[in-house]
Amino acid sequence: MSLYPSLEDMKVDQMTKAQLQVIHQEYVPPRTYEFADVPSSNNIASVYPSLGTYMGLELSEDIIRENMPEYVHQNVSLYEQSSSTLMPVIGNLVAPISSQTTGLQKAQISNGIREIILCKDKDNKVGLRVKDINKGIFVSLVVENSPAALVGLRFGDQILQLNGSNVAGFSVDKVHEIIKKSPVNGIRITVRDRPFERTITLHKDSTANLGFQYKNGKIIAIVKDSSAARNGVLTDHQLLEIDGQNVVGLKDKRIREIIETSPNVVTITVIPSYVYEHMIKKMSGTLVKELMDHSVPTL
Repeated sequence: MSLYPSLEDMKVDQMTKAQLQVIHQEYVPPRTYEFADVPSSNNIASVYPSLGTYMGLELSEDIIRENMPEYVHQNVSLYEQSSSTLMPVIGNLVAPISSQTTGLQKAQISNGIREIILCKDKDNKVGLRVKDINKGIFVSLVVENSPAALVGLRFGDQILQLNGSNVAGFSVDKVHEIIKKSPVNGIRITVRDRPFERTITLHKDSTANLGFQYKNGKIIAIVKDSSAARNGVLTDHQLLEIDGQNVVGLKDKRIREIIETSPNVVTITVIPSYVYEHMIKKMSGTLVKELMDHSVPTL
């Protein structure tokens, strides 16, 4: 997870740190350390465990305290229990507002690589369509309740290997043909998690708006001084997910309903429009609307 999923999180964290700094300056409770309790410089510097190996940079406790004091409490949680009161603690890996929202967790994009095992349904289908972009193969359709949906494939995933063969440079027809000729069980697919996509966490204003306008799912305008403007939402990007729920092919009215019923903190997933338009080219709107997996993801 990123340090601060939204600008609002960062601002709240900064204010919390400033307030707690005053508290710590006014009163620092004494503490007696047992031998086993003495803080380890390795623990404090563990946020950068391998810089010495790769960059010749050693980050001891003293160096961190002198040059990066904000990282000293890196390993301390946001709250520590004190009697019956929850006491905020200074830290850097903090998202005071949105860290606990399920939408943020459902929308996480790692860009990492994973291997999945796919099977076919009773109709001998896997529920998947792909598109070629710059010699790469990308998922352009995942059918709801299909084997592809059940193993977690999502719109925009890049397929790297199919049954052990690299698919870079393959045509769409060739990939579909390989899948068609594969056995019913044990289809191995190596996937990179949605390299063209990114998530942005936003906060609704007093009128429950996020601060951007869209048409046919495409962001066309940003409201000045809104959460969308503060957090870097861009025009000419397509809405793909709202809190992890795929909205590709849905009408704007339905997308608006999903946003309206979402909590005050909303994570959107977007992709540049020119990439999106290439991926859905030659696919009818009816096909995308009726077959695309629009189910609400579970954790």
